[in-house]
Amino acid sequence: MMRRHGYGFLLLLPFLLLTGCDEDVAPKAIAQPLTIDAIGYYCNMTVIDHPGPKGQIHRADGQAPLWFSSVRDAVAYTMLPDEPKDIVAIFVHDMGGGRDWSNPSDDGWIDAHNAWYVLGSRRRGGMGMAEAVPFAAKGDAMAFALTHGGRIVDWQSIPQDYILNTADQQPDHPGGALGDKHNGQHDKSHDGQENKIQEHKHAG
Repeated sequence: MMRRHGYGFLLLLPFLLLTGCDEDVAPKAIAQPLTIDAIGYYCNMTVIDHPGPKGQIHRADGQAPLWFSSVRDAVAYTMLPDEPKDIVAIFVHDMGGGRDWSNPSDDGWIDAHNAWYVLGSRRRGGMGMAEAVPFAAKGDAMAFALTHGGRIVDWQSIPQDYILNTADQQPDHPGGALGDKHNGQHDKSHDGQENKIQEHKHAG
C-alpha cells in the first residue's frame, strides 16, 4: 500500500514542481491605455495633450507605468545612470499604418526593443524635440523616412548623444512639411523638461 502511494506521489511530483515555478513567475506586463490621468515623468504635463508617439515604462514593482510625452524621453530614462534599472517592459506607439500623429491610438502599442526608429526626421515629438519615431515594420519606417527625412536604426543602435543632447538638434534633411504646430517651439515647459533630463544626465 505504501509503495502504491509512493508511486502515485512520484507521478504527481512534476506537476507540483511546475505549479511551484508558475507561482514564482511575475505576470507579464501589458501595455496600458493612455488616459487623461497619465502625467509625463519628466515634463509633469498631461501626456495625452501632446502630439506624436508616446512611451510607457513598466517597473518590477508592479505599480502603474511611468508615462512619457515622447519616445525620446522614454529612451532617455533607460540611458540615464541614476534612473532605476528594474524595467520589465517598455512600450511605444507604432506610427505605421497611417496612424494619426496628433493622437496615436491605443491599439498601436509595441515592444520598444523590437521596433525600428527613424531619427532626425522633420517630425517633432510631443515637446517639440527631435524624436525617435517608432515602427513595428521596417518598411513603414522606410516610407516615413522617405517622406519626412531621417535615418533608420534598431533599439540597440539608438545613439546616446541623439537622445540626451537634442536641445539644438536640427532635422537630418531640412525642408519639406513640418511635423506639427509644436515644431521649433522652445517654450518654458520644453526648457524645463530639457533641463531636468540634463540634470539627471550629469548627476553624480
